[in-house]
Amino acid sequence: MFKLHWLHVPERIDYKVAVLTYKVLHGSAPVRRSISDHSFLLPISLADGHYALVAPCNRLVVPSVRRSTVGDWAFTVAGPRVWNTLPEEITTSQTLFTFRQQLKTWLFRKSYPDIII
Repeated sequence: MFKLHWLHVPERIDYKVAVLTYKVLHGSAPVRRSISDHSFLLPISLADGHYALVAPCNRLVVPSVRRSTVGDWAFTVAGPRVWNTLPEEITTSQTLFTFRQQLKTWLFRKSYPDIII
């Protein structure tokens, strides 16, 4: 798998969720209001516990869920959870191409820590 540059399944899922989250935050997500209106789905947290659409910390609010079996799979929970694990240099990427490239490299290093890239 290493020679093919394949990610493990959990990292591949994180990759897909992170790319969709990036698209939502930068306005290039599908046109449906429920996804493209990131102020509703992905509120950004401020250090003092309040919410805003623009924050210097670039972190999203992870809502609490009643049922961890189903609720954790919702994009409103999974998106912020994955996004908040990413390093700031990845989340502040200027283009989708750069974001994808840096994200895949970071996830690949996470999947294969003993291999030098």
